[in-house]
Amino acid sequence: MDETAEHGMQPETQLVRANEVLPNLIHLLPVTTRPFFPGQAVPLLMDAKHWTATFKAVDRTEHKLIGIVLASSEYAETAEVGDFNSVGTVGRVHRVQRMDDKLQVLVECLQRFRTEKAVKQKAPFSAVVRYFPESETDQTQEVKAYAMAIINTIKELLPLNPLYVEELRMFLDRFGPDDPSHLADFAASLTTSNKIQLQGVLESVELLPRMEKVLVLLNNELEMARAQQEIRKVVEHKMQSQQREFFLREQLKVIQQELGISKDDRTADVDRFRQRLQDLLPPKAARKRIDEELDKLAILETGSPEYAVTRNYLDWLSLLPWGRHSKDKLDLKRGRRVLDQGHFGLADVKKRILEFLAVGILKGEVSGSILLLVGPPGVGKTSLGRSIADALGRRFYRFSLGGIRDEAEIKGHRRTYIGAMPGKFVQALKEVGTANPVIMLDEIDKIGASYHGDPASALLEVLDPEQNKDFLDHYLDLRFDLSKVLFIATANQLDTIPPPLLDRMEVTSLSGYIASEKLQIARKYLLPRQLAQAGLQPKQLRLDHRALRAIIDGYARDAGVRRLEKSLGAIARKAAVKILDGKTTPISVGAEELPEYLGTPLFREERRIGGTGVVTGLAWTAMGGATLSIEAIRVHEFSRGFKLTGQLGDVMRESAEIALGYVMENAREFGADPEFFRDSFLHLHVPAGATPKDGPSAGVTMASALLSLARGEKLARRVAMTGELTLTGHVFPVGGIREKVIAARRAGIRELMLPEDNRGEYQEVPEHIRKGIKVHFVTEFRELVPLLFRKRRGAQPA
Repeated sequence: MDETAEHGMQPETQLVRANEVLPNLIHLLPVTTRPFFPGQAVPLLMDAKHWTATFKAVDRTEHKLIGIVLASSEYAETAEVGDFNSVGTVGRVHRVQRMDDKLQVLVECLQRFRTEKAVKQKAPFSAVVRYFPESETDQTQEVKAYAMAIINTIKELLPLNPLYVEELRMFLDRFGPDDPSHLADFAASLTTSNKIQLQGVLESVELLPRMEKVLVLLNNELEMARAQQEIRKVVEHKMQSQQREFFLREQLKVIQQELGISKDDRTADVDRFRQRLQDLLPPKAARKRIDEELDKLAILETGSPEYAVTRNYLDWLSLLPWGRHSKDKLDLKRGRRVLDQGHFGLADVKKRILEFLAVGILKGEVSGSILLLVGPPGVGKTSLGRSIADALGRRFYRFSLGGIRDEAEIKGHRRTYIGAMPGKFVQALKEVGTANPVIMLDEIDKIGASYHGDPASALLEVLDPEQNKDFLDHYLDLRFDLSKVLFIATANQLDTIPPPLLDRMEVTSLSGYIASEKLQIARKYLLPRQLAQAGLQPKQLRLDHRALRAIIDGYARDAGVRRLEKSLGAIARKAAVKILDGKTTPISVGAEELPEYLGTPLFREERRIGGTGVVTGLAWTAMGGATLSIEAIRVHEFSRGFKLTGQLGDVMRESAEIALGYVMENAREFGADPEFFRDSFLHLHVPAGATPKDGPSAGVTMASALLSLARGEKLARRVAMTGELTLTGHVFPVGGIREKVIAARRAGIRELMLPEDNRGEYQEVPEHIRKGIKVHFVTEFRELVPLLFRKRRGAQPA
């Protein structure tokens, strides 16, 4: 082959004569990437472990021929005879060299063949084949035309892919351009077509159909090469444009610096920080630290990590409102007007806020303070904080403490940590831009604790007027004066607030609203707001007095007005749909139409449970006050026992046991038969069973229920009561009197029995809530008995 490679077409003639005596039985070698064509010199890299035996078998033959066939399997090593394509290319093995675990093989492909019969089913594979020698037929005009088309397409491909030039040179060294068969095979081998398409070309023995398929593949290759060229041009253009812009910008910076028009990034940062600090009055220690950091920034490289840390630190320091305070609006009438515009009722809270404002007017400034607004959800705690800020003319900032478990949220991270930030209070001061804002700490009763620290303990410094003038944030590592800040915290209950933290705050209670108050709030505030949010005019939707009262009683009986506002919003949205559907306005919604808008009422009239052993008690919950009927029955008389149900806590269970012991001891005095308790199994239940309950305030109620059961006599009147009972019969004071009175009024109960020690709390309940309610204050349980089971005697005035 090497001696004849340079004589143009002469080598092909010699090969054809040699191929006339090609053997019918040859060894087969499967490949999986792509088939090979006659006229190619193919380098192969095969696995030595699997194919060494095959090439040794080929080397033992005289002709050194092997048949290369395309297999459909994923790997050649796993191919079986059934995976082989029937048409392949026979080639002569010129060189086999082992490199580590691979065989480097050079094969010269000679001619097409078709497998007639597989002789050996496992490697080394062998088969009987039939050859398809290239016949020297006269070239028709059609063949010449296809050959010219293939040549022209290859010429178009050459500028697009330089690799084609070397391949073409190797082809012309062995064959001429007027050899259409080898030209077609060569053109097919140039393409990146998939193996199925190339196998189709290999199986096309007839020249004209083969050239048709090759021309299609070449044109596809040409289109893909052109597309790649266009993509390359676009990418190069973008890169050149970006590089050009970069160099121009760098040149512009140098020119501006030479002319004194602009400065480098480091100088610009330093000047910007100094510009911010001109209008601020940081204390001496802070000013010294800032100057030191500015000097350090001036000598650091802009690309160093320390530069970024120092720059961020100075950014925070220069954005804090050192010595910048907003001017308070010290006008008592204006403050009263702002509070009345935003909230209905809440006279006690408004009174306390106006007192706070009046002190500030007399002093000439409103000093920092810490207020705690406690009340059930939806009573207006958060909105009241905004109104206080408006009344004072101060900036307002709110953040929720609910769920915070990391001390760093309060006092910041230390600057040594990646991504360190100041705490919430420093962030708030940066946001509002003044050193005397109103900061609301929402949900302070839901603050948590974890291994990251105790945020509640971190708040002790912030909420202590004696300490917060020198508040130290870990990130700033500088003292900042928070004594001018007005802190307003909100909570639903006091039990979960740590005592040291609670001690630093002035507690103001916001009790729930009664139905008449909700009615006024709905008319003045909630309904207009919901109409505006729904895009409705006031004349387009009308709710009469009965409808609003039905909403309050049937859908929004909670202590606050949040559920009431949601119900009004639902009505407004459904009315908007009806208006767009063409219904005439105004749309009137009465009490009878409410189920159409809101569905079945969530609340119904409280069932009046009466009878022997049933007494109504008053309870306090996070949602406000509630009434509950305590029931006592005698299950049987076979054995003595006492059972409690209703998810009662430990304290409430102890209260029940105290009540039973006290009533048993004094049964005769109270008109009951002492023998009743001897062999009775008693069951005391507190509805609703799914709601957990605890606390000592149901002691007198439980004792009254047990005494009613022992006497076999129901109560003489509808009355509700609350109070802690001791073993000796004393009635101790309880909490939540306002909420409990509101709950009794909501339930239609107009006669109450309260501990004498709670007389003061009752007197603080607004007059409109106490109106029409008769209260009996007692110091011992003995005073209750004649009031419960006989005509009222000696009732103390409310």
